This record gives sequence, C-alpha cells and structure tokens, in this order.
Amino acid sequence: MTTTTLEPRASLARPSATVILVLAVFVLLALAGIGFGSTWIALDTVAHVLLGGGEKTEKLVVLQLRLPRVLAAALAGGAIAFAGYLLQRITRNELASPGVLGVVDGAALGVVLFMAVFSNESNSLMVPVAWQPLAAAIGAMTAISLVFLLSGRQASSAVRLLLFGIAVAAVCKALTTIFMLIGPIYQASQAARWLAGAVNTINWTEIQLMLAVLIPVGLVAALAARHLPPADLDDTSSRSIGLNLPVYRIFIFFLAALLTAGAVSFAGGVSFIGLMAPHLARLLVGRARFAGIVVSILLGAIILVGADLLIRVAFAPLEVPAGTVTAVIGAPYFLFLLMRKDKTNG
Repeated sequence: MTTTTLEPRASLARPSATVILVLAVFVLLALAGIGFGSTWIALDTVAHVLLGGGEKTEKLVVLQLRLPRVLAAALAGGAIAFAGYLLQRITRNELASPGVLGVVDGAALGVVLFMAVFSNESNSLMVPVAWQPLAAAIGAMTAISLVFLLSGRQASSAVRLLLFGIAVAAVCKALTTIFMLIGPIYQASQAARWLAGAVNTINWTEIQLMLAVLIPVGLVAALAARHLPPADLDDTSSRSIGLNLPVYRIFIFFLAALLTAGAVSFAGGVSFIGLMAPHLARLLVGRARFAGIVVSILLGAIILVGADLLIRVAFAPLEVPAGTVTAVIGAPYFLFLLMRKDKTNG
C-alpha cells in the first residue's frame, strides 16, 4: 500500500452544474426503482403518488412496498460514500474507504453477533430491532479502535492506518464466518444474505431508525468537514493555524465509523461504495469541498439504488443481494486504482 496524496485535479464541469446533473440522475433512477416490480408503474404515476395523488392500490404498492426499499438503498449508499469521502480526505489517500479500514467488516461482525445472540429458531429477533444499529456501531468502533491501538504512536501515519485496517478487516471477516458456521443453520442463512448487502426486506420502522442515526451524525460530520485541512498541510503546519491534526483525524475516523454503522446495520455489508463514489466525485467536481461531499453522497445513493434495480431486472423474480453488484464492480476498480498508483510511484 502506498501513500497517495490527493492532488488537485481539473473537474469536468462547474461544480454547481454537476451537482444539479447528478441530482437529476438520482431522481430518475429512484423513480425507476420505485416503478419497477411485479407490475410496472409509469414514472409520472410514481411521481403523482409521491406528491399525494394516485389510487389506493397505487399508494399501497408505491408507499408501503417499494419506496422503503429505494430509500434504504439511497440512505445506505449515501452514508457509506460520505464516510469514504471523509476518510480519503483525512488520510490523503484515495484508496482509503470504510471497507479497506475494517469499519464495514467490524460493523458486520457486530450485527452478526447481535443476530446470533438475540434470534430465535423462527428467525425472529427476541429484542427490538432498534438495538441493531448499536451492535453495528460497537463493532465498527471496536474495529477502528483496534486499528489505532495497533498503529500505536504512529497512528498519524496514513499508511500504517491502512495496513492495520486491512488486517483488522480480515480478522473481522474470519470471525464473522466462524460465528456463521458454528451457529444454527437458520441463523447462518439469514446472516449470509444480510452480509451480501440486501435492502429488499426493509420496512418503515427500519427507515426511521436509519434516519434517527444518520441525520445527526451526518450533520456533525458536515460541520466537521468544514475544517478538513488542505492536502499539503502537515501536522506541524496544522498546529500553527490552531488545528490539532492527529486529534481531528481521530474524530473524523469515528464519525466515518458511525456513518458506516448506521448504513451497514440495515443494508448489510455493502462493499466498495465508500471507495468508488468519492473518487468519481473528485473526477467530476475536483476538490471543491461542499460539491465534493454532495456529489459523493448522491453517487453513493445512485450506485446502490442502481445496483438494486439492476439485480431486480436481471434476476426477477429472484431476490439477489444488491451488494453483489457493488462487489463485482468495485473490486476491479480498486485493483485499477492500486495498480495505477503503484505505477505512478514507481
């Protein structure tokens, strides 16, 4: 793994125009995601229902059956992408993401343990599902804390953080597999489907829980992002302008962990969105901070909503987890970035 300084790059268009264009793509994709199902509902009808109109049957299908699924995908994809943006900026490494640093796998391990301990033989939770984000947060926080503890006094080194993050992610993934293998069969099948990243069983109660977690954390993260230092500012220079960079870096890491936990706890172990979305946003809007955050979030939502729509179209009537699509696309993208940076650094 090589340290990669995020150099300024020329954007393809003005940031404001790009934000509007990406937002329009997201709206169209979300409408298509709601319209597609066992029976197709035209996009204008979907929009009409969302604005308060429509027949009783259309309202039931759109508002109760399909809208929660699309909202969950958008919220989860956007939150993981925001976490990835923060991690890439604070580590100055475009390969950093919640998946690479072990946050996703730590959160997944927390949820699998939660499901194993609190599920009965009929696949029902014996405690309120509201505790699930807490389990994911504990897993994510434990993973990121281990990364910092293992890094020791060199925790300010982005390279060491990334290397230990990869190691912690591997351990969490192995433990998750072990708990699935030694657990009851009914629990293993349930956990395996969730780990692949699926939003097809989301209901309005879970959407409300996601919003309750992601909105306050997202607002704090947005405020904290205003102080993200320039790429060429080192620890000593940061102190001269009143910014304790090591402490600030830890704060950003924990915010990214909370954002990831809030998404993973309901959408499952979705891979590579936190890597791809911020990188693509940087190609579109350069290093404009506000536009970069907004476009990253929108692209994350587009990727997961689009992945969920794609697998529904390609595999209907089967329900294949949307995370399989992001993994198939994201893994080659990660290798491409890795090889490109390795070539750049000689």
